[in-house]
Amino acid sequence: MNVFTEAFAWLFSPDRWVGTYSLPVLFGQHVFYTVVSVLIAAVIAVPLGWLIGHTGKGREIAVAVSGAARAIPSFGLMVLLVLLLGVLRTPLAAIITFVVLAIPSLLAGAYTGLEAVDRRTLDAARAMGMTGWQVFWKVEVPLGMPLLVGGLRSALLQVIATVTIAAYVNLGGLGWPIIQGIPLRRFDQVLGGAILVAVLALLVDLLLALAQHAAVPRGVRTRPQRRRARATAPAAAPA
Repeated sequence: MNVFTEAFAWLFSPDRWVGTYSLPVLFGQHVFYTVVSVLIAAVIAVPLGWLIGHTGKGREIAVAVSGAARAIPSFGLMVLLVLLLGVLRTPLAAIITFVVLAIPSLLAGAYTGLEAVDRRTLDAARAMGMTGWQVFWKVEVPLGMPLLVGGLRSALLQVIATVTIAAYVNLGGLGWPIIQGIPLRRFDQVLGGAILVAVLALLVDLLLALAQHAAVPRGVRTRPQRRRARATAPAAAPA
């Protein structure tokens, strides 16, 4: 039997949907660790990134810290934290690992979004009498939101893929059937778990792609269309 057929047979087997290690339970654990980690990372990284983008200070430090965080091996960091914090605090060690993984993308999305705003737009807003706080909330944040959502999109996909290693420290998630199936040579189970992770990542990527498009302010979104209409409009006939 084809390995893909066996994988789908394993996925839809009735015993996969009941019990402590059922697919719904593992799916819920995977989503829980992903959402909690990215939310904590966003609370840390987004305000810091906005501060850097708004003031223009500390960008070099942020780039260096983000690069260092990306270079840290997630599995090694999680094992180290489990050893340092103890077995009873394994969930905390895993969440810290995933937070460290998510911060660079969110931080970059936050400060690059504000840096990409045209300075002439900010000058025009100040010329209209807006205060610094109004310029930040009503101009910089809306115009920088698409890049921030792009950073969130990248962070979520990275964390979804990496949460699979949580099964190594007995925290469940969709990585559990993969890690359990490898030593048992249950390739249908391994492929079935990988398919679930891939489907979850694709769904999240699609939703965030739609959100990133929706985050573009309406005036900015329609401006290219207006320019295109003007460029294609027929010239007026000479008198």
